[in-house]
Amino acid sequence: MSDREIDQKLVERAQRGDKQAFGLLVSKYQRKLGRLLSRFIRDPTEVEDVTQEAFIKAYRALPTFRGDSAFYTWLYRIGINTAKNYLVALGRRAPTTTSMDNESAESMDEGDQLRDLNTPENQLMSKQVAETVNQSLGQLPEELRTAITLREIEGLSYEDIANIMNCPIGTVRSRIFRAREAIAEKLRPLIGTNKDRRW
Repeated sequence: MSDREIDQKLVERAQRGDKQAFGLLVSKYQRKLGRLLSRFIRDPTEVEDVTQEAFIKAYRALPTFRGDSAFYTWLYRIGINTAKNYLVALGRRAPTTTSMDNESAESMDEGDQLRDLNTPENQLMSKQVAETVNQSLGQLPEELRTAITLREIEGLSYEDIANIMNCPIGTVRSRIFRAREAIAEKLRPLIGTNKDRRW
């Protein structure tokens, strides 16, 4: 049984009043949804509150869930809308994260290679690139930022993103392309690529 089929069974049980089934869905997606929302809301306590509010909204809307899309796609849409409403109520624009994951050293053959890469110059360059990417993300229009975040950070498919953002796949592809181009434009001076090459 696929992940989506398991979710669908849990949803059906929850729709019949089984609170434990919905609890299992919450357990499964709470961290993932919180991680997504932390891209829009910086304060971890606020992220927790908005994540909880999104699950409450999802629970209340559960009778309307028909299974046309995967449960998590439907939940992510509710979560993003809840975060947007929360930020609008506070009069704030969605920020982006400043943390970047470090590359895994497992792919390195020898420790010498790792040490060579871990120079102060390379660390400074990595930090500057990360800051530039995050700053560029923060300056993108909301629909571009959401599309690129769902694709590059959450790893969702174009189809799932289209469902979450409630738009055609072609629009998603266009938004992601435009977001990548905008970020590449800001990175060019830093990494010394010309306009013909994106990276």
